[in-house]
Amino acid sequence: MRVTPALRMQATRALRGGHGPDPKNGIYLGSWGNLGSPAQKGIVTYALSPNRQSPMAGAMYNAVFNTYRRTYHQILYWLPPLVLAYVTMEWATEKNHYLNSKPGRAETAENEE
Repeated sequence: MRVTPALRMQATRALRGGHGPDPKNGIYLGSWGNLGSPAQKGIVTYALSPNRQSPMAGAMYNAVFNTYRRTYHQILYWLPPLVLAYVTMEWATEKNHYLNSKPGRAETAENEE
């Protein structure tokens, strides 16, 4: 049996990726994001810039509580090195004062001989 060209089923142009006219719906506009489609009409949006609303709304509240939250979560990263540096500097300052005092110089003079 021979199939005539009129009885063959073919995919529509839209399904094959073409951008030509669609016989059922009229004009095929393309897939999502295709810039060739016409602009939408009848959609109106209004917006107010955040700077025009209230730029300092909640600034003091957020400053206090954000600072607390960030400090709370990061304190173990910076407090131990800070305490260690402070203790080390105190020890070094006291040792320097002692070594530059009369008893300290006498102690180091005994070790040099």
